[in-house]
Amino acid sequence: MAAKLRKGDKVIVLTGKDKGKTGSITSVDPKSGKAIVDGINISIRATRQSQESQGGRIPKAMPIDLSNLAIVDAKGKATRVGFKMDGDKKVRFAKTTGDVIDA
Repeated sequence: MAAKLRKGDKVIVLTGKDKGKTGSITSVDPKSGKAIVDGINISIRATRQSQESQGGRIPKAMPIDLSNLAIVDAKGKATRVGFKMDGDKKVRFAKTTGDVIDA
């Protein structure tokens, strides 16, 4: 199955404590259906000091479910993603505007 949300996509959070915030996807785990978005779903992790790192309370972006994310269209609104054939190539498009997301 083709991925509707990919690394580098600009997304908006639909539900949860970060509802309405936007960010860019840094990584996607299709097996668990989760993605890591920079600046979203931040958790404080306590780490020990080592020779390389200082340690202490370090903020870390935790995975968020793909169903709670929607891609942002050209107008800055949340939209669903559809697929269509552009010549002989399958492309993603925004359902609200019909614009192709990746050319």
